Amino acid sequence: MGDVAERTTPTRRTRPGPVLLAVAVILVAFNLRPAITSVGPVLDQVRAAFAATAGWVGLLTTVPVLCLAAAGAVAPRLSRRVGLRGAIVVALAAITAGLVLRVLGGPTLMIAATVVATSGVAVAGVLVPVVVRAGFPTRVGLITGLYTAALQAGATVGFALTPLLAAALGGWRAALAGWAVLGAVALAGWLACGRPAIPAAGPARDDDRPSLLRSPLAWTVTAFFGLQAFVAFAVMNWLPLALMDRGVSRTDAGLLLGLLSIVALPVSLLVPPLAGRARGQSGWILALSACGAAGLLGFLVVPTAGPVQALPWVLLVGLGMSVFSLALTVIALRASSAERTADLSGMAQGIGYVIAGTGPFLIGLLHDTTGGWTVPFAVLLAVVVAQAVTGTLAGRPRAL
Repeated sequence: MGDVAERTTPTRRTRPGPVLLAVAVILVAFNLRPAITSVGPVLDQVRAAFAATAGWVGLLTTVPVLCLAAAGAVAPRLSRRVGLRGAIVVALAAITAGLVLRVLGGPTLMIAATVVATSGVAVAGVLVPVVVRAGFPTRVGLITGLYTAALQAGATVGFALTPLLAAALGGWRAALAGWAVLGAVALAGWLACGRPAIPAAGPARDDDRPSLLRSPLAWTVTAFFGLQAFVAFAVMNWLPLALMDRGVSRTDAGLLLGLLSIVALPVSLLVPPLAGRARGQSGWILALSACGAAGLLGFLVVPTAGPVQALPWVLLVGLGMSVFSLALTVIALRASSAERTADLSGMAQGIGYVIAGTGPFLIGLLHDTTGGWTVPFAVLLAVVVAQAVTGTLAGRPRAL
């Protein structure tokens, strides 16, 4: 494929414009959640069509978390082998192909194709921060904010539009396959960038730098990422049920969950650019963590009998969950190079999503054991406190 820069300047090769690369990053980000969030609204229809067991449903919903965790080890190695651009092309192709394949057969093919699609999601999720660090070294906060906002918008759109697509297109298969169009658009956008002057995500020799596994800072960043993801996964899975148990209708609980996601969008757009220009990010992390803690504390101590009473606490929890954008910003800023960003992103997301995957299980177990939500919310509050501590440490101006 010819280089875009070669066509615009016949005498020399130039880098793709920063605007084009930023648009490509946003398109990639928008594709990193619909593959996951689009299934939930039609899961009952999928299960009925396949006459699937509860075990199959559990496996289908667990596969994305497992893939997100495994990508931490796979993505940097893939990038070293085929280059950063090539690795993201492979990831986008996997997302697009997996989304189509998962509706073409039965339950076994759907599981296998979900592995393909969410593996692409996971690999791209690890490597996009490397693109941000290498392609926009002086605008890490701004581009991370745009990337995070696009990712969260994709998650919300995937959840909200899938039922409408199913009704308009004649069923869940067409609705789920329709999200492959976004993958194809993102792939075209990424290919349009030509060969951006971004290094492969890895050094020429593995012994050039000490292992991040021996770095206290790397473990601090990883703990911060994992703890905030633990809270997010648990809240997204269990907050609607907790609200319904307290008198909120199913419809209102769904609306509040959507609001929780939407409130993070402006924060993701505004805070990372400001935090990225600051010497450290600890203050921002602490402030957003305090919002999340206040929301969980409100659920613990204030009676909630309807959506109006729950609204302030949902908004605060949503603000707290927007610390995800700062977790990605910290990954890019604490690394001294694009190669180091790939290593740190792989470690933080790989191990972090293992931590996060235990969140829904643990909170559900505590709810079943205690028969209420006091202990689960108290545990989440304790995790947010730990998140604030590790995030404050990770936000200090140091570099690996």
